[in-house]
Amino acid sequence: MSWLFATLGIGVASALIPLVNAEAYLGALAATGVGGGQGDAATLWLLSFVAAVGQTIGKVIYYELGRSSLKWAWVRRKTETPKWQDRLTRWRAKVDSNRLGAGALVFAAASLGVPPLAVIAVIAGQLNINRYVFIGNVLVGRTLRFAAVLFGVGLLGIGH
Repeated sequence: MSWLFATLGIGVASALIPLVNAEAYLGALAATGVGGGQGDAATLWLLSFVAAVGQTIGKVIYYELGRSSLKWAWVRRKTETPKWQDRLTRWRAKVDSNRLGAGALVFAAASLGVPPLAVIAVIAGQLNINRYVFIGNVLVGRTLRFAAVLFGVGLLGIGH
């Protein structure tokens, strides 16, 4: 059970601190068999999901920072120009008119890492992408990404 809490903590930390790498942590778990890293499929999915929950918590913090950043005085001074406001309004309209595309971009960032999820999280907040769409796509995308790492290490036979 302690491995699940450690995995959750690493997930949050890796979402917020670029030097902490959840994939490396999970790969090490899988290679050493610690915490059930080489266990059955259910255990690997559970570890993937728990790491993804941690990552999602961290990315929601970035999302909320992005959402609130446009109210910060020093940011407002830079973004109050009519040209910048027009751009923001146009991008928000694009997001509102193409929610599937916005969700797909968040999912791609979460599962593939391209574009970087931290950047997308801030932008998603600024563009008012639906919070639940953001959370759902990050959670599913990161779960699949982490499962690929865990199952991939198992397929390579590392640590056997």
